[in-house]
Amino acid sequence: MLKLVNITKRFGDVLAADNVTFDVDNGEFVFITGPSGSGKSTIIKLVLRQIIQDSGDIFLDELDLGKLKEKDIPKLRQRMGVVFQDFKMIPERTLRENVEIALAVTKVPELEWKDRVAHVLKLVGLEKRLNFFPSQLAGGEIQRGSLARALVTNPSIILADEPTGNLDWKTAEQIMELFEEINKEGKTIIMATHHLGIIEKHKKRVIELKEGKVVSDSGHKKVEKESSVKEKEVKETK
Repeated sequence: MLKLVNITKRFGDVLAADNVTFDVDNGEFVFITGPSGSGKSTIIKLVLRQIIQDSGDIFLDELDLGKLKEKDIPKLRQRMGVVFQDFKMIPERTLRENVEIALAVTKVPELEWKDRVAHVLKLVGLEKRLNFFPSQLAGGEIQRGSLARALVTNPSIILADEPTGNLDWKTAEQIMELFEEINKEGKTIIMATHHLGIIEKHKKRVIELKEGKVVSDSGHKKVEKESSVKEKEVKETK
C-alpha cells in the first residue's frame, strides 16, 4: 500500500502540496486530476523520491520514503515504473537501448536485459521496432515504448504523469487500454491527468487537487457512504 500523510511541499512562495493525505491499495487504479499547477506532478515526484516533502510522511508498504538513504533509491525505483507526458526518450538511442536504461539505473544484472526487453516490447506491440530510433516512431509508438521502459523492471506500481497529454484521442485510448490490461494483472496504477474524457470513460477512483489540496476523493466518499449505510442498519436493528 502507498500512504501519504499530511504532505506539504513548497517551491519558494508556491505551496505545491498542502496537507495532502490519501492512501492507495495494492492493485488499485487511481486518477489524480486538477487544473495546471494543482500539484499533480508534485505528488508523482514525491512518490518517486525525485523531491522530498517539507513535512508529512510517505510510506510504500514498510518503507518510509522520506527517510530513505540515497544509496537505497535505485532499489525503491525497481518497485516503480514511470511514464511521462513528454516520453523522455533519448533520441540518440534505439528503442531497445532506451528500455535498457531503466534496467541499468535500477542495477538489474545485464544477463537479464535481453529477455526482459523482448518481453515488454512484445507486450506493448513493438517487438518489430526494437532497433528503431525515437525519430522513426509515431507518437503513440513512443509512448508505448515509454510504457515498456516503465514495465521492464517488473514494478509493483506504475506512476504515469499525463501519459496521454501529447496524443490524439484514438491513440490515447489505445494507451489507456494497455494501462487497463496492466492493472488487471495486479499492477497498481497512479495516473496524473487533466483529460476529463478519459476519466469519465474509465470509471476509476478519482482524487481531485486544487491549489495543492485534496478537494475530493471518490474512493473516500464511497467508504464514507458505505460506513453511513452500515451505521444506519445497526441503529435500525436496535
